[in-house]
Amino acid sequence: MSEIADARFARAAAIVKAGSVQHALDEGTLPARVQITLAEAVLLGLLKQDVRTFIGIFGHGSTDLGEVMRVYEAAGALRTHPVRNEVEAAHAATALRWATGEKAAVFTSIGPGAVQALAGSLAASSDGIGVWHLYADETTEAEGPNMQQIPGGGQEQFLKLASTMGPAFTLHTPWALPEALRRGLNAVDHPHRAQPFYLLLPINTQPQLVEMNLKALPTGAAPGLGAAADDGRYEQAARALLDAGKVVVRVGGGAREAGPEIDELLSLIDGFAVTSPISSGVLPYTHPRNLTVGGSKGSISGNFAMENADALLAIGTRGVCQSDMSRTGYPKVTQVVNVNTDPADVVHYNHTIPLLGDAKLTLTRLIEALRALGAQPKDLTSDWATDCLAAWDEWTAFKKERYDSPTLFDEVWQREVLTQPAAIKQVYDWARQHEDAVMFFDAGDVQANGFQVAEDDRVGRTITETGASYMGFAASALLSTGIARTPFFGLSMTGDGSFSMNPQILIDGIAHRTRGAVVLFDNRRQGAISSLQLDQYGIDYATNDQVGVDYQAWAAATAGVQALHGGHSLGDLSDALDKAYAHDGLTLIHVPVYFGSNPLGGLGSFGRWNVGPWVAATEELRHQLEV
Repeated sequence: MSEIADARFARAAAIVKAGSVQHALDEGTLPARVQITLAEAVLLGLLKQDVRTFIGIFGHGSTDLGEVMRVYEAAGALRTHPVRNEVEAAHAATALRWATGEKAAVFTSIGPGAVQALAGSLAASSDGIGVWHLYADETTEAEGPNMQQIPGGGQEQFLKLASTMGPAFTLHTPWALPEALRRGLNAVDHPHRAQPFYLLLPINTQPQLVEMNLKALPTGAAPGLGAAADDGRYEQAARALLDAGKVVVRVGGGAREAGPEIDELLSLIDGFAVTSPISSGVLPYTHPRNLTVGGSKGSISGNFAMENADALLAIGTRGVCQSDMSRTGYPKVTQVVNVNTDPADVVHYNHTIPLLGDAKLTLTRLIEALRALGAQPKDLTSDWATDCLAAWDEWTAFKKERYDSPTLFDEVWQREVLTQPAAIKQVYDWARQHEDAVMFFDAGDVQANGFQVAEDDRVGRTITETGASYMGFAASALLSTGIARTPFFGLSMTGDGSFSMNPQILIDGIAHRTRGAVVLFDNRRQGAISSLQLDQYGIDYATNDQVGVDYQAWAAATAGVQALHGGHSLGDLSDALDKAYAHDGLTLIHVPVYFGSNPLGGLGSFGRWNVGPWVAATEELRHQLEV
């Protein structure tokens, strides 16, 4: 090693021996004041925040950063996972934080790679997942255009671009590092609404030497909000909910930690819960007051409650277009109680009693207010309960009819093949028998059918990327199974369209010891959009092709990938899943599935959406509503 590398290795070894940067500083084995390059200072700052996993692609813009990472990995202080696509890196880092809570940083070179990672970060931004993004950037000396920078005469063009997605910072000078790290910490570890943070590293400032006080590098995320302030609002909210005859409780992502409180609250107000895909499992599927998903692609039961309720209790939810049917999801609601940590979201609806605070703590106070007014747990005998349970029975029978007809003749495959509802249900049933199995859902038809099928008994069983609906997320997410400090078994639930957009997992999954399966539901089209076109116009257009792909052979071409056919029956699919679980590595299971006009081939839609020819009717209804 060179003298510089030797000094770096000694610092990294001191951190490993002490267990953390802070412990090494406390013990004095890592000097507080050191003369180091900016690139090393960035890594030390991230290690101090327990960011030890780095995923991405090196280029000419990140050679100095890469050299520091090489030395620190040799000492055991961090792990670098080079991949073959920056979008994949962004998805893998997102999935790792989402599924395990482990922090990660995405790294890229300058230019196209950074743009790809920025695009991939849309999933984390939309779903509230905190991920560091480290992008190389143009030099600060303005000696002329840098290769791969954004063309044009403007200064710090990529900072402007990244800032449209979320908080971003350019290390134009090394001395700005402590503030940059603080802003990044506040973003990725935000207690209620985490998001990516984009740290731009100019090529020429990375190797600059700086005497840095390591004790000045920040740690400690901002604390979360407590319960909402009272000001008489708890009693007001409690009275409004008790006076209402038909209460629907919308459970969003911000309510994922409040399951017990929601359980108690529902019986006190005779309410029925409708969940978002991101909050599946907050209440067990079998909970008698859980009507499951609602929205433009909701369930019969969930949408019944939304359509007929006269009061809404919204918990940790945003007014996303498909979630609340483009602002028409609650046409009879005249009173809203909204629990949220975001000042804008908490007053999204008119006629709202806002409770700005943590969902779990605020609901505890609301329950106290309800009991103070004499509220007692109610049985399921009211007219509202009877109607909601009838809708639940209708939904259950609707799904059972499709599960009881698991195969249909398909024109493309020229034989009987599995339907998506039946096949997805089979994977769900199989996954529930394996405690370490996590299902990642891709965008498209598989995702839509998936959250309608979902029968989660706890949060974390399924991860459904509905925030950005990013095609290719699920396959890339499998990389997290091999990267995680505590490995788990992952199932990528994806369609042929989504998989072909991000198939790098076939290589990177082997390189990084992924353990899981790509369950590829192949209907030879972009099924979600084909279905939408058929519903809207009676004909599909440019959403399918005649190119047959042997996905099993494609997977088998990569050494180490187990390539299986999912068969044409539920038993065949279950056998393939067993083989995938027994395999110490990555498996691809190719499952031909039905697409066509037979209603038993899908789970359908039961709501409104402000798109295409539905716009006029949806907007006309919205303009009539007061909430």
